Amino acid sequence: MKISKKLSVLVLSLFLAGVVWTGCAKKNSDEIVVKIGITQDFHPQWDEVSKILKKEGIKLELVKFSDYSQPNLALASGEIDLNAFQHYAFLEGEIKAKGYKLTPIGDTIITPLGLYSQKIKSVSELKNGDSIAIPSDSVNGGRALLVLQTAGLIKVDTKGGYLPNVKDITSNPLHLKIIEVEAAQLPRLLPDVTAAFINGGHAVDAGLNPQKDSILLEKQEAGKQNPYINVIVARTADKDNPVYKKVVDAFHTDEVREVILKEFKGAYSPAW
Repeated sequence: MKISKKLSVLVLSLFLAGVVWTGCAKKNSDEIVVKIGITQDFHPQWDEVSKILKKEGIKLELVKFSDYSQPNLALASGEIDLNAFQHYAFLEGEIKAKGYKLTPIGDTIITPLGLYSQKIKSVSELKNGDSIAIPSDSVNGGRALLVLQTAGLIKVDTKGGYLPNVKDITSNPLHLKIIEVEAAQLPRLLPDVTAAFINGGHAVDAGLNPQKDSILLEKQEAGKQNPYINVIVARTADKDNPVYKKVVDAFHTDEVREVILKEFKGAYSPAW
């Protein structure tokens, strides 16, 4: 009986040791692994974060997704521990549409949305019936329409707020053809349309710099009211996880700021 009792205590101890890090990925020997979902191929900022976290015994594992519809689903289902690919507005739209219990836990970068073209060098060259491709997701598609409105090319109904859609267009003097395309496919579509709006991450992966290569660029500024600041996101139940807070702290360092400014050459700006 005594031996049986000791074995039970031992088994319980081992079980408890195994679940200590539940909710922050897994524990491999003395190293904690945190899986974070991203959508970029070029990610020097996260490489720098990985170096910083490694000193604290945390291994950051980057999980690449091909389009914006995947990382929040993967996070909500527990496939990954965090994600960092979206801004506040996109996250709010996903939560509203799909009921995800997700919470932003730290700001990362600001990435202006740019209009690119292989056929014209200025929006003043747009002609009647020209085609413009925009992201098919409602948030970034809405951003694109608002940029076109700011440039005086279209007008949208104010009831759409910062999320207007194509049906909200009330004036389109040039009869521009607005084509909705999944965000990741937009760089490949450039030869086939007059111009295309491409999100910051996909633009950088395609070798484009929003500051230098776009023919029209969204004006972005840091501030609490900016819905387009990108964020690190966790499941709501894990928003206070101390390991995840270390990931945010590692991102919010001077080393990472310097990498962003140097490697992206103005395409991204630190948001903290």
